[in-house]
Amino acid sequence: MEIPMLAPICLIENSPAGELWVQQEALRVLAEISQPVVVVAIAGLYRTGKSYLMNKLAGKRTGFSLGSTIQSHTKGIWMWCLPHPRRAGHTLVLLDTEGLGDVEKGDTKNDTWIFALAVLLSSTLVYNSMGTISQQAMDQLHYVTELTERIKVKAAGEGGRQEWEDSAEFVRFFPSFVWAVRDFTLQLELDGREITEDEYLENGLKLKPGSSRRAQLYNLPRECIRQFFPARKCFVFVQPAGRRDLPRLEELQEDELEPEFREQVARFCCHVWETSTPKTIPGGHVVTGAMLGTLAVTYVDAIRSGAVPCMESAVLALAQIENSAAVGEAVAVYEEQLARRAALPTESVQELLELHAQCEREALRAFMARAFKDDDRSFQGELMRRLEEQKQELCRRNELASSDRCTATLLELWDEMDDRIGQGVYLVPGGYQHFQDDRQQMVERYRQVLGKGVKAKEVLQEFLQSKEDVAQSILQTDEALTEKEKEMAAERARAEAAEREQEVLKQKEAELQQKLEDQDRSYQENLRQLETKLEDERKKLLEEQGKMMDQKLKEQAALLQEGFREEAGRLESEIRRLQQQNEEIRKPSWIQSALGMLGDVASLVLPGFFGKAAGAITYFIQRLF
Repeated sequence: MEIPMLAPICLIENSPAGELWVQQEALRVLAEISQPVVVVAIAGLYRTGKSYLMNKLAGKRTGFSLGSTIQSHTKGIWMWCLPHPRRAGHTLVLLDTEGLGDVEKGDTKNDTWIFALAVLLSSTLVYNSMGTISQQAMDQLHYVTELTERIKVKAAGEGGRQEWEDSAEFVRFFPSFVWAVRDFTLQLELDGREITEDEYLENGLKLKPGSSRRAQLYNLPRECIRQFFPARKCFVFVQPAGRRDLPRLEELQEDELEPEFREQVARFCCHVWETSTPKTIPGGHVVTGAMLGTLAVTYVDAIRSGAVPCMESAVLALAQIENSAAVGEAVAVYEEQLARRAALPTESVQELLELHAQCEREALRAFMARAFKDDDRSFQGELMRRLEEQKQELCRRNELASSDRCTATLLELWDEMDDRIGQGVYLVPGGYQHFQDDRQQMVERYRQVLGKGVKAKEVLQEFLQSKEDVAQSILQTDEALTEKEKEMAAERARAEAAEREQEVLKQKEAELQQKLEDQDRSYQENLRQLETKLEDERKKLLEEQGKMMDQKLKEQAALLQEGFREEAGRLESEIRRLQQQNEEIRKPSWIQSALGMLGDVASLVLPGFFGKAAGAITYFIQRLF
């Protein structure tokens, strides 16, 4: 960000009427952030010190409102965007959420929505609680058990998807999870041995055997946390100061805080700064500030309309906006590159087409870097169409620049002959031969002039043709020639003009062929860059699938060790489905179909290209085997 935010602002308002609204000021701030964003959200019960931790992550003593009473201060979701302290070129977006379970609100229906939004928008979710990870703490985290009712992965029309299938996909979208336990007074011990904070959390997440109602209620929040948040971490914090000093916590100097608390906060901040990854959407596409704003609007609009936010629909809506912007950005890159490289007129059409190819290559790189989920290749096709229009306009400008320069050159060279014509120099016996000699000398001088461009022959032909009446007038008045000689001279003039016209036509045919061949080159470049992008997407997708596989295998092993064979069996079907997905992704057809789709699009947007598309696709497909 060029101008860092001095203080947090409201991103999503929870109005007194109980409606959620995304604030326009926050959207304007996010729209200015083109960098990848690392989004850290904090959620938890009201008045548990969430805002203090967020201020420490911001590297500030004050910022998010702490308050000093039992009243909840943060309403809705507040946002603070700052330069990331560890990742250059990234923006740290901190989201402080309204305290959950505030009895003063009366109607707490939005608590679950606010928790769901924190999950959907963040790349790291911090859950803040007091005391210990007890059954009461788990009961207070009932919001996590309601996520399957509040969030959909796939849009309608998938046909027969089970709820567990949907929830199994949550891990693709969900953030890493950090449980911050405040005012912790216990010893980190288990069965007489010291344990780590992470072991303390995992012990708290162990399931209870049995199928009774009580066991099911006990296990439900634990199963959800284990399934939805396989990447998890725990930090415990002692009380930061004496009870009398707690109300003025943000006013206390560092040396007035408990040393152990200071060390714990420092470790917590370092972990979040160093391990929180940029916010991504499935497929590994990195989210920018502007994209985060779009996601927030899409999710909140769905909630306000009474629908359940659908992650796939939100990503598709975001893709439409981003891909349209990617086309515009690519065209702007083309124009910027052209302005920097172009020196019109060029000496040949081939030279101009090479210039276009260089600019097009950079434009395509810009598009490929930003576009995602362009499954029908419609946006890439739109870019092809617009760059073809740019090429045609470039050719027109090149021809105009050449025509203007050639015309100016010819007029300058003709001036001297024009003076002689006016003085009657050629209206004497033998004057026509004198005129022809001078005209030929002028043509030779014209041909020696550099930088005339692609219209040199055509403009010369048109110019000489425009002066043919003058030549014929001089010819007819030349008394040294017989009528027969005059007729022969006129015939030679017509033959020379026809020859020049034929040269111009041959040049135009050659240039047209070059332009058609350039369409083939353009298509090959589009194919090449698309193939590279698809290979990269496949690699990221397989990495994503691999992480999910590792996490599910780890969870399955833990369930088997704890004796929960039925639950481990359910995971087995998820693991098999992941393996099948991996096999499909690795098949050549995963890329072939996309390349084929591009061929169909190219045949519509590149005139005269249809016949060449099939051969180019076949060549690229053969390379995949």
